[in-house]
This record gives sequence, structure tokens and C-alpha cells, in this order.
Amino acid sequence: MRPDSGYRLYHPKWYRRRMPIFWWLGKFSYTKFITREMTSMAVAYGGLLLLAQIWMLGRGEQAYQSFLSWLRLPAVLAFHLALLAAVLLHTITWLNLAPQALVVRLGGRRIPDGVILAGHYLAWLVASAAVAWLLLGR
Repeated sequence: MRPDSGYRLYHPKWYRRRMPIFWWLGKFSYTKFITREMTSMAVAYGGLLLLAQIWMLGRGEQAYQSFLSWLRLPAVLAFHLALLAAVLLHTITWLNLAPQALVVRLGGRRIPDGVILAGHYLAWLVASAAVAWLLLGR
């Protein structure tokens, strides 16, 4: 078709329902999901903090001591306590998903969700005790 004929291609506008930014607050399961996803940033921060600590340790005694003194500031301690709460929430909600994600069959029968959940919490407790034993002294 010629460009001067006045014909234009018709492109319909797609109907898109407007979604409010806090749509996830309308249902508790959505709120729990988004909260778990947001607390994963606290887990990432913990990993970065560990890397920063190792990096400062490699820069020498003076740099490491200044890093430790920064960690002892009241504002930093309060921030890290809030992050600890976020990491614990993330861990608990993540472990509670285990029975839905892991279906274990033994002898043709499915192992109950409570057993899988208890196994995950027991493994978390054992790992935490081992780390505490290593860090606090034998």
C-alpha cells in the first residue's frame, strides 16, 4: 500500500489492569512470600559482610582492628540485630517450604511433612551448634 493513501496500521492497545504497588499486602500468603524474598537481601548482606571481614583481615592488623571497631558502633550493632531478625525470618520461612519442595518416598509411601520439617530443623540446629562450638572455643 502507498504511504500517501491515508491508511494506518491498526495496533490495538492491550488491556492491562492497573496493579497497585502494594498488591501483595492483600493476602497473607503473598505477604509472606514477598517478605521472604525481601529478606534474602539481608542474607546477601551477611555474605558481603563476611567477605569484607576477610578482605580487611588480609589488609593487616590495623585495618582489621578499625573494621572491628566499626562493627562495635551502636548504630551498626542495632542494624545488625535487625538484619539478624530478617535472616532468622528468612531461614524459618525457607525451611517451612521444604515439605512442599522435597517429596521423599520410602517403600512406596510418602514420608510425612512433619518428619521432613523436623529433619531440616534438626540439621539447622546441628550446624548452628557446630559453628558455635568452633567460634566460642572447644
